[in-house]
Formats: sequence, C-alpha cells, structure tokens
Amino acid sequence: MGDAQAQADERLDRAFMALADPVRRSIVARLSRGSATVNELAEPFDITKQAVSKHIQVLESAGLVTRSRDAQRRPVHLDAAALETLTEWIDRYRLIHEQQYRRLDSLLAAGRDASAAASVADHRVGLDPKESS
Repeated sequence: MGDAQAQADERLDRAFMALADPVRRSIVARLSRGSATVNELAEPFDITKQAVSKHIQVLESAGLVTRSRDAQRRPVHLDAAALETLTEWIDRYRLIHEQQYRRLDSLLAAGRDASAAASVADHRVGLDPKESS
C-alpha cells in the first residue's frame, strides 16, 4: 500500500470515528443547513460550550469541518468534499451489493419462468391426456 493510500485510509478512519458520536453527527446535520458559531451549535445540547468545542475539534481534525474568521465570529463550516469522500467509499460497496441482488433477481425470475412453463405443461397433460401420449 502506498503512502497516498495509507493517508487516504487514515483520513477515512478519522472521519468515520468522528461520526460515530451522536453529538458530532448532530453538529454535521446542523452545519449542512449553513455555517454556525460554537454558541449556535451548542444551543440544542445539554452540554457545555467547551464540550461542543472539543467535538468540533474532533470534526476539524477529521477534515469534516473548517473554521474561518468573520470579524468577531469564528463560524464553523461543513466540508462537503470530505463528506463526498465518505459517500464514495460507501457507494463502492453498495453498488457491489446492488449488482449481486440484480443477479439474484434475474435468477429468481428465470426460475419462476421455468417453473411456470413446467406448470403449464403439467396442466395441459392433466387436462388432455391424449396430448401427452
């Protein structure tokens, strides 16, 4: 495994570990609607602003959010590109499973068609014994 792949895997690990916490997922959900300050992000939680700041630091170190300076404010922004990387990783495996289900559906449909054809043939044999001889 090359260094670039190892770094990509490490970023992926940090991002998924960061999202394993429900508070951080809620922060990401809130930021999907627009940037917000730590105070704004802390409002819905029954935890200290320092705890929210620590959650934001985890998200920031995972590359999922960034901060900027706007006069006295330091808004937190969601990095949509980082989320896209996670989505691409999940989609890779989702697509494999979808292909397997499509193949299974095709096999089941072919089996139903063969079974229906055999049933029709049996029915014909039962209705008109002269045809089967």
